Amino acid sequence: MMVDPSTSSKKKGLPEGLWTKCKKCEQIIFQKDFIENFMVCPKCGYYVRLNSTDRIDLLTDKKSFKEINADLKPVDILGFPGYKEKKDSYKTNDAICTGEAKIGGYPVMIGVMDFEYMGGSMGSVVGEKIVRLIEKAMEKKLPVIIVSSSGGARMQEGILSLMQMGKTSAALAKLAKKGLPYISVLADPTTGGVAASFAMLGDIIIAEPNALIGFAGPRVIEQTIRQQLPKGFQLSEFLLKHGMVDIVVERKYLKDTIIKALKFFVKK
Repeated sequence: MMVDPSTSSKKKGLPEGLWTKCKKCEQIIFQKDFIENFMVCPKCGYYVRLNSTDRIDLLTDKKSFKEINADLKPVDILGFPGYKEKKDSYKTNDAICTGEAKIGGYPVMIGVMDFEYMGGSMGSVVGEKIVRLIEKAMEKKLPVIIVSSSGGARMQEGILSLMQMGKTSAALAKLAKKGLPYISVLADPTTGGVAASFAMLGDIIIAEPNALIGFAGPRVIEQTIRQQLPKGFQLSEFLLKHGMVDIVVERKYLKDTIIKALKFFVKK
C-alpha cells in the first residue's frame, strides 16, 4: 500500500519516506505504523483518501482482481476549455477502476472510484464502466460492490455527465430484479450526482467514519433554507443516526464487514 507523497516529511539525516506528517493534527508518524493502521492517523484518527489501487488491495483477496474495460477513455465532445489537457495529464484513464475479484473467497464484481482523478467526478466513462460492471454481474450472477469517492458530476461534460445518474440507477434496478445484491461503500467525500444516484441505492450502505456525504454543500443549503445546520451535518455518523446509511465501519474492519454481508446474501 502506497503513502500519499504529499504527506511525507523530509528531515535531515533521515531516509526519505521514513516518516509521515498527518494533514490534520500535523503529528509526525512512523510511516510503517501509518501503513499498518490502514492509512489512518493513529494520533487523531484522520482518514487519508485511498486511490483505487490501494483500495482494491485493501478489500480484495490477494492477486484475485482482474480489471475490465480499462481502455475506456473520456472524450472532450463539448470542446470544454482545458478539459482535454487536464484529462490527459493523469496516469489513469478515468475516475473509476472496475473488475472481477474475490473477497473472503466470494467472487464479486467491484468498482472503486478514485478521487485523485479530477476529484472523482462522474463523466460518461464512469457511468459506462459502472453499467458494464453491473451487466457483467448479471451475466455471471455475482454481487456488485462499488466504493464511491467523488465530488459529483463532471461539469466539463455538461448534460452528458448528468445523464449518468439515470443510466446507473436504471442498471441497478435491473440488478435488483435479478435478485443480485449491491453493496455500496461511501468514502470521503461522496457528494453531488454520485450521492444522488448509485451511491445511495445499495441494499447495504456502508460508510467510513467522518466521511462527507451529501448532495449540495452546507453553505448552499444554509443559504437556501436560511437556517444554521446542526454540528456534524453531512458526516457519516449524522447520516447513520438519521437512517441514510446502514453502518459506519472503521477501515480496518471494512473487508470483514463486507465478507459478513456477502455471506448473508449467499445464504439467502
